[in-house]
Amino acid sequence: MNTLCTAFLAVLLSILLLSGCIDLSKNQAGGYEVTDVEGTVVKIPHKPQRILTVSAGTDELMLGLVEPERMAAINESLADTEHTNIPWVRERIPTVIVRSPSVEQIAALRPDLVVVTPWMPRENIDAIRELNVPVLVCKSAATMEDIHSNIRLFAAAVGEPERGEKLIGMMEAKLAEIRAKIAEVPEEKKHKSIALISIMVNYGGAGCTFDELCRYTDSINAKAAAGNRMGQEMTKEQLVAANPDYLFFPSYEDGATNEENYGRQYLEDPSLAQMTAVRERQIGHPWARYVYNLSQNIVYGIQETAWILYGDAFRQSRHEFLTAVE
Repeated sequence: MNTLCTAFLAVLLSILLLSGCIDLSKNQAGGYEVTDVEGTVVKIPHKPQRILTVSAGTDELMLGLVEPERMAAINESLADTEHTNIPWVRERIPTVIVRSPSVEQIAALRPDLVVVTPWMPRENIDAIRELNVPVLVCKSAATMEDIHSNIRLFAAAVGEPERGEKLIGMMEAKLAEIRAKIAEVPEEKKHKSIALISIMVNYGGAGCTFDELCRYTDSINAKAAAGNRMGQEMTKEQLVAANPDYLFFPSYEDGATNEENYGRQYLEDPSLAQMTAVRERQIGHPWARYVYNLSQNIVYGIQETAWILYGDAFRQSRHEFLTAVE
């Protein structure tokens, strides 16, 4: 009888393995594997408890999926209490890292998962992996689909796939709420062109998340419409030729920041005085933390854009943050 049972179980296990119902390569001895955007199979021995990501945007996304106590440190940009949308972050995550930490700084934090974007130098990625630390490379997000993809990748890496789907659902619900309000806006107020003027002079053309802010608010990215792509600077002469209906100057609502000082040179330039946006004073100052957002909180960048275009029905606080962590 025991021989028959053993044989039956062996056959059943073989069928399950062949059918793909069980994949031992993905989950051995409590560990699992995740394939990152570069096609690297990353082996994760256990659900990470000392997570480190190396940018404010990836920190923000990760905090939508895990408890703050599971983060080894937070990026100094997100930790800036004057300019963050997560006011409790410094209390819950006391360790702060610089914007571009070195391999030595990363290693000193003893992370059990490091998430990086493709712009990290290849030699740094390889050096961290040589320390036997799992390193996951995510997308440099340019679209809503990219953000959804990163959420699912992060969620798989930290062992929280259900939270990933929940967070995407929360984004979709917020977008549906915004779109329903925009549907009530008179058509004559829609389809205005916006030029985003940023201290990051190569930002704002086609192929960046500002495209998404315009698409979801029924407006036009003036730089993209003029043929300007992400990574290309739009000169003031090209800006005059594009003649946008609105100029957006991202703001941290702090006159001492570089963003505010950079925008003034445009408003004070007489060569731009006859542009529609300047002449009609259609100047917007969207909060930089939202308008540059590459995480689930891009939905608040969309709402921020709608607020400037369509009024106070879209007004929001500076502390909006989506999380699937209960």
